[in-house]
Amino acid sequence: MHERRRFFKRAGIAVLIGGLAATIGFKALGQGRRHGPIDPAELEKHVERMLKHLYVEIEATDEQKRKLEPIVKQAAKDLLPMRDRLHAGRGQAIELLTQERIDPAALEALRAKQIGLADEASRRLTRAVAEAAEVLTPAQRKDLAAHLARRHARWGGHWRHG
Repeated sequence: MHERRRFFKRAGIAVLIGGLAATIGFKALGQGRRHGPIDPAELEKHVERMLKHLYVEIEATDEQKRKLEPIVKQAAKDLLPMRDRLHAGRGQAIELLTQERIDPAALEALRAKQIGLADEASRRLTRAVAEAAEVLTPAQRKDLAAHLARRHARWGGHWRHG
């Protein structure tokens, strides 16, 4: 029973940190744009702004800031090319769907490629989540969960931290 409780506790922490990573990652990668490449310098500035807000929200120590910054920045840099490749896949899908004859094998190959990219991005995000979880205290993770729940509610979501 103890192992099961420990597993669920760790899974819960991973979900909370995953919310943080997703918030930072997708906001940083999206930067309010729908299409086109993102300037790496702009990405860096955006991630720094997001981190400053995060540090205030969780009352991060200087040591935690020093540890979290490279985790988040490297994850954003690693995810950036994946974002571009996923967006390129959308264009390929439109091209395939506007052909005179639909090629089911080509559509399936594109689907498999896109799923592979999404899986690769998910693995990278999970690695960042695990690294960040080691830096935060249980109280900070709880504060972070509350913050994410408030933000999610503002976005019209129904997730509640409980």
